[in-house]
Amino acid sequence: MATQDPPASCKMVLAGSIAKSLQYEISEGLLKLERKPLLVGFLANKDPAARLYSSWTQKTCQENGFDFNLREVDREELETHILTANQDDAVDGIIVYYPIFNSRQDQYLQQLIDVRKDVEGLCHTHVFNMYSNIRWLDEQKLQKSILPCTPLALVKILEHLKVYNTILPYGNRLFGRTILVVNRSEVVGRPLAALLANDGACVYSVDVTGVQQFTRGEGIKKKRHEVVDKEGWTLEDCIPICDVVISGVPGEAFHFPTTLLKDGVICINFSTEKNFGPEVKERASIYVPAIGKVTIIVLLRNLLRIVQNRKSSSKTGNGEIN
Repeated sequence: MATQDPPASCKMVLAGSIAKSLQYEISEGLLKLERKPLLVGFLANKDPAARLYSSWTQKTCQENGFDFNLREVDREELETHILTANQDDAVDGIIVYYPIFNSRQDQYLQQLIDVRKDVEGLCHTHVFNMYSNIRWLDEQKLQKSILPCTPLALVKILEHLKVYNTILPYGNRLFGRTILVVNRSEVVGRPLAALLANDGACVYSVDVTGVQQFTRGEGIKKKRHEVVDKEGWTLEDCIPICDVVISGVPGEAFHFPTTLLKDGVICINFSTEKNFGPEVKERASIYVPAIGKVTIIVLLRNLLRIVQNRKSSSKTGNGEIN
């Protein structure tokens, strides 16, 4: 009698399947609105990646019941256009496709966007709340703070994969998880490490300068995460002790050393390059090769959240968010 081959030990999970559950949540929320939310995108550069992202945004908006208006402007006039959109009641959300100046001036532009229209969660209020583990914009806890799209997309992927333990209280559901994040950029890597640590995980954050550990201390007793430099540690020290590995190193030269992965690890790639080789499937139990479709859906989820926040604000009589 012929014997059957054992089932594959690694399951590949595609971003599109994860995005579908978020799409359902969004469609349910749209049913409760009087009109389609309008997202305005500003394109003020010749970067092909920025233009491609704007095209994805437009396509996803149209497919999911949102209005999208792309405005191509001169970068020297972008400030004026942002301020005008801030004052336009018809505009629900604003996104700027960076880089514009590739300097600190881009950070200045991020702070110009009204906190009530910042779908990317890049203004000071949202960034401060994220790092401080403050999850609401108001004392009544009716208006949720907005998180940056790519880090939030990775959180939603981990929720989908059941890495978050729903038996534990909200805010502690990663307690007991050890997670490696290979990238410490201010755009994705460092915010992601902070979010995961604030949810209770022990996070090892690695970049070319070394290793940092993000935790809420022993027994997750602290309100927000703390960061400790791990002197002498390298990427190779972190890999074997981690349950989840999330990598987002740009450039073709980097190849993740998969031979060091523990058996049954969950691996997620968020770089435009393939950080993991095909041999990752020999060690990982779950592998997510890309996250782009989830990131775009999270952008729309943030826009819906902004509209919901505004409705909650008007109901409580608090027209301004401090």
